[in-house]
Parts: sequence; C-alpha cells; structure tokens
Amino acid sequence: MDTSQAPLAERLRPQTLDQLVGQQHLTGKGSVLRTAIEHGRPPSMILWGPPGTGKTTIAGIIANSLQVPFYTLSAISAGVKEVREVIAEARDKERAILFIDEIHRFNKGQQDALLGAVEKGVVTLIGATTENPSFEVNSALLSRCQVYVLKPLTEADLIKVLHNALRDDAWLRESGIELKETAALINISGGDARKLLNLLEVVAEASAKGAAITDEVVMEIAQQRIALYDKKGEQHYDIISAFIKCIRGSDPNAAVYWLARMIEGGEDVKFIARRLLILASEDIGNANPNALLLANACFDAVNKIGWPESNLILSQCATYLASSPKSNAATTAIGAAQAAVRQYGDLPVPLHIRNAPTKLMKDMGYHKGYQYSHDYQHNFSPQDYLPDVIAGTKFYEPGKNAREEELRKSLRALWGEKYGY
Repeated sequence: MDTSQAPLAERLRPQTLDQLVGQQHLTGKGSVLRTAIEHGRPPSMILWGPPGTGKTTIAGIIANSLQVPFYTLSAISAGVKEVREVIAEARDKERAILFIDEIHRFNKGQQDALLGAVEKGVVTLIGATTENPSFEVNSALLSRCQVYVLKPLTEADLIKVLHNALRDDAWLRESGIELKETAALINISGGDARKLLNLLEVVAEASAKGAAITDEVVMEIAQQRIALYDKKGEQHYDIISAFIKCIRGSDPNAAVYWLARMIEGGEDVKFIARRLLILASEDIGNANPNALLLANACFDAVNKIGWPESNLILSQCATYLASSPKSNAATTAIGAAQAAVRQYGDLPVPLHIRNAPTKLMKDMGYHKGYQYSHDYQHNFSPQDYLPDVIAGTKFYEPGKNAREEELRKSLRALWGEKYGY
C-alpha cells in the first residue's frame, strides 16, 4: 500500500448526499435538510449524534454543494483567536461555511465569539457534537441554529459501508480480500463508520492477498495492532481506573501519563475534573483539606477554559493530589453511618437537640436540656448527640497521617474514652 495515501475512511468519504449511508430522515429525498441544501440556503446548524455517523461528512457535502469556502476548526485545539481569524477572513468572501467539530467543548467565551458572525450571516455555522446541545451549547448560539439529530447507524448500514469500501477503494479491490464475517468488525468499531473503515484497513494490511476476513482473524489482529481510546467503551473505564489508582497510590508520574492518554483520546474535560473532585474527598480527605479546594478550583477552571489549555490545569491538580498524603477516613465514616441508618432505620432525634419553635413543642420537651456549646469552656459540652440506640458509636476514625493525628488528639481531649479516640 502507498503510505502517502490518506486513511481509508478519508479516501471513501462521501461527496454527495446520495453516497451517504444512513440518516435518510435528514438526507433522503424530500427531507428538510436535503431540500435546504438543494435550494442553496442551508441554515446554521448543530449536527448532534454518535461518533462516526456522518456529521463531518454532511458538513463537507454542504460545502461541496454550495461551492463556497469551507473552514474547519476543532474545539479541542482551537480558541477564540482562531475563531476570530476565520471570521475575519470570511468577511471578504461572499459566503463561507465554518465547521466546528466537538462544538460542545467550546467554552462560553469561544461560543460567544461566534454569535455576531452567525447572526449577520458572515458564516454559516455547522457545529458537530456527540452531547446534547441543550446542555452544552449556549442558548444564544443555539437559538440561531437548527438542531439536526443523527441516528446511530444500523448493522445493515455498517455492512453496507464495508461492502461499499471493498467495491469502491482501488487498493482494497487489488488486495482481493474476501469479507466472510462482519460481527467482530462491527462490534469493535461500536457503530462508528470511520472507526469501522480504519479497522478494516488495519486488518487488510495485516492479511495476505486474497485472504478471507473472519471474526477470529479480526480479533487477533485487533488485539495486536490497535490501541484505541473509546470514550464510551471498556478502555474508557480502564484508563480512568488506572488514573485514579495512580493518584491514590501517590505516583504523580503514572498519573500524568494516564491523564495524557485521556487528553489525547479526546476525553471530556469535565469528566476528568469531576473524578478528581471526588477523589479529593474519597482518598485524601482530612489528611489534606486543601486537596478538595484545589480540585474544586480545577473543576471550575476547566469549565471556563476548555481544551486545549485545560491540560495544564488538570496536570497541576492531578500531580498535587498524587503527591498529597492520603486518607479514606471520611469515606469509611459515611459508609459506616449509612450502614447504621439502613440497619436501625429512622431512629428518633434526641429531644434536647430538636428545634422548638412552638409552645407545644417546648411543652413536649423539645430542646429541653440542650447545652449551647459556646457557653462552656473550650466551646464544648460532652452531651449526647446520637440516638440512644447507637450512643457512643464511632463512625469517624482519623487516618494515620499528620493532620488527622492532630484531629485525633483534639477529639480525644474533648471526648475522653467515649468514642475510643
């Protein structure tokens, strides 16, 4: 194979709506989108659907049909500067299309930079997203766009994509490979036509001329040759698991490597930041309370910044959390407390710590005997706060680290032997 050739999925990208497999509700004869394209007046739009269902292809077909300048940006790598540069260039054109892949990754500032140009018709915007645009695209920008929903490709659609490739690609025809089974190709690609064609190409490259492609052959080659990061597949969970375990295990070097794997794989920035926020309490807790503060600041920051600069913020947070002392004491405490709730049910609140806003409640003994902590030495009174049935039960056991040892000493000084501190 000539290595200078584009990947199979790119070589076979449809150039007309009639070549597109699937999405007949949008591109079939008489459909709203097809009619708009044929009349030469497609609106700004958001194409929402799973990966590999034709969003980028439809954008290219529209540009080809209208024969107008076609600009493309990726929300992973482009910022406000790049958006403004494209808009400035498009002002000199009679008409232009701006395609933004993964537009849901644009932050508010980046999306706002598009508003004026879209509203004035400087560009016809085509945004592609795998996420619900109602949640991920600013309402102001969304109101200026039509939303078209792409459906997942069916098994029949995917089989048609494979057979079209064997028929239409010169190199595949020359290879003489025979497609005997398709289940493994379809399962591994997860309904993504682009990934399906890339996998077919890898399998064909690794097979002898005229070979029969079976499920067994595909699985063997895929395991040897393919390292895909599937944001919704098994590796998605394997890598986030590795990432969390490295931070829990205090290895910042491994943590930043698995972080890089997720970044390069196009993982959702909020998904990564959310997991760091959970970890800060689950695995560090009171061993270093600043960990939660930093993780929360990280979550807020990446929501404002988006890709690509969020890689710096995530790296700072991940390496800090990995390097921090660890404790799961808070996690264990809430687990034990919830187990007690399930075991004992709704135990009554002790009368002395109930609120008593009415005379009747006071007459019933609500709030009677409550000792206001600030009226006592060291702002502490050794009264009972738990229901009688579980009085003296210790749920929180401070971890064995410097900060929680200080908490242990403080609690022991207050409570003596009551909770066994």
